[in-house]
Amino acid sequence: MIIDTLDRLALYAGVNPLFNDVVEFIRNNNLNELAAGKHEIRGGDLYVNITAAKGKTCGEAVLETHKKMIDIQIPLSAPETYGYTPLCNLPDAQYDAEKDITKIPGLAADSYVTCAPGMFAIFFPQDGHAPCISDKAEIRKAIFKVLA
Repeated sequence: MIIDTLDRLALYAGVNPLFNDVVEFIRNNNLNELAAGKHEIRGGDLYVNITAAKGKTCGEAVLETHKKMIDIQIPLSAPETYGYTPLCNLPDAQYDAEKDITKIPGLAADSYVTCAPGMFAIFFPQDGHAPCISDKAEIRKAIFKVLA
């Protein structure tokens, strides 16, 4: 997991060959003005979902992992808290290959971190994360999906 401010995202371009494309996309597009939905950048290897997610309590948020994709999550309208538990500390659960997601309901995260607008969180396949924790009813956010 990496947490930082958007102005420093380019420092992480060496982590994955597609991260530089994310940086360029953000430089050339105002995420707050993009329409809701999926915006392909490099086909299925790199795209961004602009969504309005329901704010949840820590107890309502569900830990999830992805095997194929890395998440770069960017809150746009309000701070968002993420639960975090390393994959190695999570129980086995059913993986949905079509949606590239494993959900682990009913388990509290090991720790929590909050990102305000202007920040990002990167979750790798080894990072269990519980997104959308907020006292706001709805959070507008960008989720970049990057082939791991």
